[in-house]
Amino acid sequence: NGNANKKAIIWEQESGKYATYTYGQLLKEVCRFANVLKKKNVKKGDVVQIYLPMIPELTISMLACARIGAIHSVVFAGFSSEALKDRIQDSSAVIIITADGSYRNGKIVSLKDNADIALKECPTVKNAIIVKRPGISINFADGRDFWWDELIKEKEISDSCEPEKMHSEESLFILYTSGTTGKPKGILHTQAGYLL
Repeated sequence: NGNANKKAIIWEQESGKYATYTYGQLLKEVCRFANVLKKKNVKKGDVVQIYLPMIPELTISMLACARIGAIHSVVFAGFSSEALKDRIQDSSAVIIITADGSYRNGKIVSLKDNADIALKECPTVKNAIIVKRPGISINFADGRDFWWDELIKEKEISDSCEPEKMHSEESLFILYTSGTTGKPKGILHTQAGYLL
């Protein structure tokens, strides 16, 4: 509708560097990642666990899940491996999207290490997609772990992905309470209820 070149995301890093995505660029990235998820056998109704810092790939992941009818569940990147494990087990997530690490107050926190600890007790997760953020060394499980930037650039991954048709009461995402006062509770948001 003529908005392809308008800015959709302006992302500023802790360092002050920033990047922008237009609506056209965002749509292309979302469709490409939606096709990556499909290639990894993520289907409508599957839960995708997202454990990322505040980077553009977080938004792209959420929108890609919505596009294919998968349910996303975001866990704050400051949470521990135990908190991550609890949420994966509760939702029976089939895949996790994380990063090698994140920056917090000038320090690097290894998100992948936390994810690896959690995944030892999460048999439902078959694949992990990892975004390169600080570029730190990580453990890499062959057959389970994949780099985001390599998957997104594969030749057979298309720039277009037809959105899944969803009913208004079908699930869109799960949002968990913090768990500071007891076991975290998952709140399931439906498509129309949230979007409207």
